[in-house]
Amino acid sequence: MKKFSTDASRHLVRNDSEYAAMVLDKAIQDFRLDRILKGIDQSLESRNKEEFLRLTEELKMLRK
Repeated sequence: MKKFSTDASRHLVRNDSEYAAMVLDKAIQDFRLDRILKGIDQSLESRNKEEFLRLTEELKMLRK
């Protein structure tokens, strides 16, 4: 089995950490998007204009 140098190992760990952070950020963004879209649907069903406007603003900010 080939051993990695210390520098190579640190580089791999750094890459893994960066990748994990990117995956986590994407999962959080997807969760927030899903929550907002469901809230928008619910506000439309209940005819809650204030909630609809708040959530659509939140959606705009998330998509920037």
